[in-house]
Formats: sequence, structure tokens, C-alpha cells
Amino acid sequence: MGKMIEISGIRKSYGDLRVLNGIDLDIARGEVVSIVGASGAGKTTLLQIIGTLSLPDEGTVRIDGQRVDTLSDRQLSKFRNTSLGFVFQFHHLLPEFSAIENICIPGYIGGRDRREVETRAVELLSMMGLYARACHRPGELSGGEQQRVAIARALINSPAVLLADEPSGNLDSATREEIHRLFFQLRDTFGQTIVIVTHDENLAGMADRCITMRDGVIISDTPAE
Repeated sequence: MGKMIEISGIRKSYGDLRVLNGIDLDIARGEVVSIVGASGAGKTTLLQIIGTLSLPDEGTVRIDGQRVDTLSDRQLSKFRNTSLGFVFQFHHLLPEFSAIENICIPGYIGGRDRREVETRAVELLSMMGLYARACHRPGELSGGEQQRVAIARALINSPAVLLADEPSGNLDSATREEIHRLFFQLRDTFGQTIVIVTHDENLAGMADRCITMRDGVIISDTPAE
């Protein structure tokens, strides 16, 4: 399969607080990996560094063969927009825009052809089972519908890597299971590499690998049962 994400010797501190203390991690193309651990273990910081939202103090990060920890701010913004998709616990949808407009925004930012972006957005909405909700604003959608719109938005530029931080954290149990299954459908359909930070044991157990962190280090890296 080859490596999609290669992390070596990552250390990160905020003032006197050491958050990551020497992380080495390889993730294969098309792999779904969960990262678990208690609050303060460094999970979200590691996800932010993979996502180029934060730079390490030490170490190297390669994504799809590209070393990203040495890119300029402008290069990082372009890489982030075209190669990475982000899904957060709180959907961060723009309330004044419709579902389909929210999905299109990263495509417009990337300077892609408007018609191509809108066609792709309709395809993704249909895949999410939300075609009939295209013109609804976020406030008119349920929590699960909003999260599916957010996932579609993350996919609009066909990123190689999808990063999710507690993506089902504020959903009811039935909706949570739908979102969990969706990640694996996406991998099977698009072949994306997916990294998910989660406290949800069911979601963590569904992944190909489960990485457990404690005090800024990886203490276990186990394949799915």
C-alpha cells in the first residue's frame, strides 16, 4: 500500500508544558487509524501537527511524500486546502450559507472551476443522503445532518487524508453509529487515509489500527481485532 503519513521524532511544547515527547508513526495509504487516550495525552496536538495546523518543535512530518514541516505559510495553506480534509466535533458550518454552499467553499478557495465544484458538491450531498436538504441552512438541519455536510465539505477537494477530531462526540447513539459507518464507506469508495481522534470505544475498535497515547508518547499501536 505504501506510506501516506510518516512522522519521526516529533516533540511539541507550549511554554514549560511538554505535550508531545518523541512521536514516531507511519500510516499506510487507505488505512483508517484511531488515536485514543485520556484528555491531555497529546492526541489533538498530534492530529493538528499531521494536519499542518501546528508545527512541531522537533522532528519531521511527511504526507504523501511531501515534507510539510518546512513549508512556508503560503505553501502550507495550499497543501492543506488540496491534500487534507478536516472534520471536527462542532461542525463549524457557516450559518448564513446553505448546505451546498458550505460544501463548495473550500473548492472556491482552491480556485477550482465553479461548475466542477458545484457538480461535485451535489454528488457528495447525494452520497450523504442529503440531496433534498441542499438549500437548507445549518440551523434547519439535525446534528447528524450537519456533521454529514461537514464531512462532505472536507471531501470537496478530494483530499488524500481525512482528519477527524471527536467527529461523533456530540451526537446521539444512533446518529453516532451512522457517522462511524460513513467513515469506512468513504475509505472503501475513495481510498482515503483517515485518522480519527476519539473517546468512543466503538469507533476506535472499528479502525484498522488503534493507537493509544499517554503523556505525549504512544504506548500501544495495535491492529483491529
